[in-house]
Amino acid sequence: MNQKGFLTVWDDAKGFGFITPEAGGERVFAHISSYAGRGRPVPDRKVTYSISKDDRGRLRAGRFQYAGAAKVGASIAPGVWVAAVVVLAFFTALAGLFHRGYMPVSIPAAYGGVSLLLFVMYWIDKRAAQRGAQRTPENRLHFFELCCGWPGALMAQQVFRHKTRKVSYQFVFWLAVLANLGALGWLLVAPEAAGLRQQLDFDLLNSLRPPDPIISTIRQIGAPSD
Repeated sequence: MNQKGFLTVWDDAKGFGFITPEAGGERVFAHISSYAGRGRPVPDRKVTYSISKDDRGRLRAGRFQYAGAAKVGASIAPGVWVAAVVVLAFFTALAGLFHRGYMPVSIPAAYGGVSLLLFVMYWIDKRAAQRGAQRTPENRLHFFELCCGWPGALMAQQVFRHKTRKVSYQFVFWLAVLANLGALGWLLVAPEAAGLRQQLDFDLLNSLRPPDPIISTIRQIGAPSD
């Protein structure tokens, strides 16, 4: 990418624009598939690019990305920060509940382990998409998202810019997130889940319930004196 210019026109809805060479000359067509940076291109940014031609012999950018300070600013897409805040807040909440004895370590461990697995699965699927190789079935990704892996999926979508613009996929993804959080809430507080909580050796409701004053008095009376 030894050419320099400015992305003077960009239609993000259609995914293409034009680069005006820094030294002047004919504008160069640029398509989103040739963008080598993170996030989405925006106009009036300095870029570096390579030159190629289409089937009709017209100039187009083979690959292009921001140059200089714009490249540094675009190295991490805003969506990555948003996803990171959401994931960090969720795991902080899990850690707080575990620290107070309100849930067993197996729950945050499950979210962490499956999230890591799904993050790798997204990376593999992204590389397969770029190479035209066999893809990971979407139903499989959604299954692991439902089974506690959605935090890793959320991060992977933004880090790899994968599956973020497919509306049908995002719809099912967020349904999986809501279903998983609903199941977690049911496990933590629903009376019907009391037996399962006993098997996991925790009970959030009993932990939060204030102590019975009569029982506390009896325990104080029965406690051995110094």
